[in-house]
Amino acid sequence: MRAWPAPDVPSLSTRGPRVRIHDTATGELVESTPEGTARLYVCGITPYDATHMGHAATYVAFDLLNRAWRSAGHDVTYVQNVTDVDDPLLERATKVKVDWVELAERETELYRQDMRALRVLPPAHLVGAVESIPLVIDYIERLRAAGAVYEVEGDLYFSVSADPTFGAVSGYDRELMLTTFAERGGDPERPGKRDPLDCVVWLSAREGEPSWESPFGPGRPGWHVECSAIAQHHLGGDFDVQGGGSDLVFPHHEMCAAQTHVAHGGFARAYAHVGMVAYDGEKMSKSKGNLVFVSHLRNSDVDPMAIRLALLRHHYRSDWEWHDTELWDAVDSLDRWRKALSLGAGAAAAPVVEGVLAALADDLDAPRAVALVDAWVDATLGTSGLADNTDPDAARLVHQVLDAALGLSL
Repeated sequence: MRAWPAPDVPSLSTRGPRVRIHDTATGELVESTPEGTARLYVCGITPYDATHMGHAATYVAFDLLNRAWRSAGHDVTYVQNVTDVDDPLLERATKVKVDWVELAERETELYRQDMRALRVLPPAHLVGAVESIPLVIDYIERLRAAGAVYEVEGDLYFSVSADPTFGAVSGYDRELMLTTFAERGGDPERPGKRDPLDCVVWLSAREGEPSWESPFGPGRPGWHVECSAIAQHHLGGDFDVQGGGSDLVFPHHEMCAAQTHVAHGGFARAYAHVGMVAYDGEKMSKSKGNLVFVSHLRNSDVDPMAIRLALLRHHYRSDWEWHDTELWDAVDSLDRWRKALSLGAGAAAAPVVEGVLAALADDLDAPRAVALVDAWVDATLGTSGLADNTDPDAARLVHQVLDAALGLSL
């Protein structure tokens, strides 16, 4: 599966500091010190509808991590999946009477366009669930060889008891696990399971649904094992960060970690999660229908950089609510920023460049970085480039750090 074209990113003469990121598993900030290339896996979309602002917040957040690593001197291998066959997609296709392949391809292409407009650096590998089925089959075979897979009425389940560290990512107690598992697509009450928390890794063929041949009979992959197999194949067993929305902490990332531990003896070194975006008082979600779509804003002639700036004004780990006023505030801010940059000279740029890089290296603190740019703009417009202490090269340097570190091309 192809990704989207990469934007041109300017090189900075100033190197960024080492990156620290909040690890959900430990609850602490950890210094990310990749051994050579930094390796990032971010769980992608299920393409049964367009990209909403909750998605955009997640992918912009991990774009900041990608950029912060690059600013610190690392090469980055970024991998993302697309769950292009799954129950929600099949249900939506049936409901709207569209072929599920056509629906998946259409919405995946729209997602690519949205990410390109927001200047998100593309993953090195954008991998669909369908194309990864051979990887999944091999992965299940490895789990079976470890004694961690069993059958229930033709379906294969991963036994969470095979991993003695199960629960280490979320820190949830069993009661909360059971409740959350049921709410997020699990089947804790299914008869025949050894443990209510065991998750399906291979769903046997159902009438009217797509299926693929395998040593276990025709069927299709479970969701969690899809990400485990793709991540291991492209990044290895001990990659640097696995990321996604905070609704993926359990069961998704917990299951991925357990499967990886059993299959390869490793984990991601850190698990990073983005807060939820609400609208009209509730978490933005397709099931509730309270969505603000990136494509709708773009098609309304909204500057994509204003969308990105509105997202950057919230720390990635915070839960927050989208209001249209934030978008228009961002539009006004960009007008002021462009005016300041058009002067050429301005307030000293070095503290802004260094401060922006330091803020992003400190757990992706984009609001702090944006505040530093706001302060530089205020100082520059206040002097109009005429004061004795103005920097004649300020606009060029600030332009560069805005693009390279914050992904804002002005």
